[in-house]
Amino acid sequence: MFFNSFRYGAGRVRVQWAISLAAMLLVALSARPAAAQTAQAAPAQATRTILVMGDSLSAAYGLSPAQGWVALTADRIGSSKPGWRVVNASVSGETTAGGAARIAAELQRHRPAVVVIELGANDGLRGLPLAQTRANLEKMIQAAQANKAKVLLIGMRMPPNYGPEYTQGFEQNYTALASQYKTALLPFLLEPIALDRDAYQADNLHPVASAQPRLRDHVWKALEPLLK
Repeated sequence: MFFNSFRYGAGRVRVQWAISLAAMLLVALSARPAAAQTAQAAPAQATRTILVMGDSLSAAYGLSPAQGWVALTADRIGSSKPGWRVVNASVSGETTAGGAARIAAELQRHRPAVVVIELGANDGLRGLPLAQTRANLEKMIQAAQANKAKVLLIGMRMPPNYGPEYTQGFEQNYTALASQYKTALLPFLLEPIALDRDAYQADNLHPVASAQPRLRDHVWKALEPLLK
């Protein structure tokens, strides 16, 4: 009886051990595909930011924000450049001094991979010294590049009534800085609509909504190569 009980008890141990082993193997086998899937899954692509530092021309003055060239550019990027987003930090009435004062905080807040600088028009309209405008733009470029961001510098031009010395010097600020710091350059934001009176609002300064897609396409030619 004792022998039979021992055999029965030993048998139960072997059966239970076999069941436990089978269960462990089943768990291990079922876990392997999940582990393989985890190893093979591509990591999520981090979103990279384009920071636009501009004035009223980029802030969609007189329009709804969605109608401006920056928002239209963001729409295009959303559909054609996954992994990128646009932050519009433009302020109507902004000068280069204002941009230079704000850029450190904006860089820290958004950590952009690309910085678009569209400033200077208000400096020119106020007749501010060219050296002052250049120094402010230079400070912004240096700050962006110190944060390892690519820079697109968007230029502006002044009407001829400011005199040839001022208008030429104003334009040359952008080309000289772009050359010195090896930035991308769009010499004149309003070039596609400069001679089209119907493209402007009643103030003759700010483009209407129907002109914004033309500005978007103009900027895109200089911006798109930086998104690689």
